[in-house]
Amino acid sequence: MEALAVRMPVEHTRPPATSHQSAPMLDALDAYLDAGTISFSTPGHKSGRLIDDELRRLLGDPLFRADVWLNTSRHDTALRAAERLAADAWGAGEAFFTVNGSSSGNQAVLLALLGPGDKVIVARDAHMSVLSGLILTGAEPVFVSPTLHPEQLMSTGVTPASIETALAQHPDAKLVVLTSPTYHGVASDLPTIVAAAHARQVPVMVDEAWGAHFPFHQSLPIHAMAAGADVAVVSLHKTLPTISQGAMIVTQGNRIDRGRFKSSVRMTQTTSRCLPILASIDSARRQVALHGWGLLELTLALAALTRRRLQETPGIVLIDETSLGIPASRFDPTRLVIDTGSLGLNGYQVESILREEFGIAPELSDGRGIVCVVTVGDTRASLDALVDALTAIATRPSQRSALRPRVAARSVDDAIAQGELSMLPRDAFFARSRSVPLPTAIGCIAAEPIIPYPPGIPVLVPGERICWNKLLYLAQIAASGAICAGAADPRLLTIRVVDETVGS
Repeated sequence: MEALAVRMPVEHTRPPATSHQSAPMLDALDAYLDAGTISFSTPGHKSGRLIDDELRRLLGDPLFRADVWLNTSRHDTALRAAERLAADAWGAGEAFFTVNGSSSGNQAVLLALLGPGDKVIVARDAHMSVLSGLILTGAEPVFVSPTLHPEQLMSTGVTPASIETALAQHPDAKLVVLTSPTYHGVASDLPTIVAAAHARQVPVMVDEAWGAHFPFHQSLPIHAMAAGADVAVVSLHKTLPTISQGAMIVTQGNRIDRGRFKSSVRMTQTTSRCLPILASIDSARRQVALHGWGLLELTLALAALTRRRLQETPGIVLIDETSLGIPASRFDPTRLVIDTGSLGLNGYQVESILREEFGIAPELSDGRGIVCVVTVGDTRASLDALVDALTAIATRPSQRSALRPRVAARSVDDAIAQGELSMLPRDAFFARSRSVPLPTAIGCIAAEPIIPYPPGIPVLVPGERICWNKLLYLAQIAASGAICAGAADPRLLTIRVVDETVGS
């Protein structure tokens, strides 16, 4: 069995300035439980005293005991202290915990920094929540398409030149919104892009949902705060030991109205935030602030070993910085991006086999392959199981099947380019709409986002007029069986468009 190559620790590039031994939210919860308080407040299950037996067996008593509500003063004091520690650990000025994931964080940031009619430069590979934020704010998006790898059709990020061009063409832009890293682990050239925006006094927001671990090891891409971004939204639950939906917003600098920002965060969060989620964010911060380098060094070694073993398996193709043609400093090596086409299987088929026959769940599957995320929670045993399962699949000739032809890169580039924005996304969302057969939609205004995987980039956003290139690509996507997020009809037999006959 091959040994792991684990190095000795090196000094962190920016050591935390504060002691991170404490976990204020966790300590406050612990003190509350130790006090044996009899609760006459929410939640109604009263520490799990009357919970369905099946649910109790599945989740256990400790979860319900911890699902309590502290008095407002104690809660706020502990939360502020925990957020100050998180800001220090991530090299930020302030941090705000969210329990609705990065989705609500993205919406909060856009509400804080944009108003109706404001122009915002948006990387086209934005998450659905960013599109929702455009609808909530009434802002006018100027989309910048990322570079696509010609074979894999994966976003390799927007280029500094494309952002600089957009800034020059739209000097009234109020914000630049980036997605870094992508679902596939590719980071943009953040320092150069941030510098270009700041030269024009335009703040930069980074949707860094998949990069919560970046600040804690030098072998990972530079994180948004270190690159100088004004705001980043980070999903701790995606790559760190945090309960699902645990995320935070981190900010720095003076380009943000702090009062409006805090109001926007409050507007997008529940007032009954789940204490176990908040405590898990605080606990994860302590773990990575104190031990992050060592945990990630082991994780990186496990990922590298797994990558080498899979590369030795005929039919398994690993996508990395070399195959994508980007610097190693812009690729997250904890992301295993696997092209399964050489097996004669698409990603959906491989995921189905992995789940049904081997009890293994990838993060993502699409028409080209699967993505597996390696985190500090993985072990040699879990990754051995993945390698063994994929090796078994690769050696089954009976599994091979005819694959549909892959869509040409040129047609994808044309499809994801910004179309004619005939209405603001907000106006299109609130307009009366109707469903029409896809072939008849040319010339109509989209009333819903259409985001096919791959490449996971919107072909249509609400308010864009549907041109021939986009319609042709969507027809190809519909025929290929690819998943389309955002569509009311996921098979794309029909599409929702603005009813322009109203009032005519």
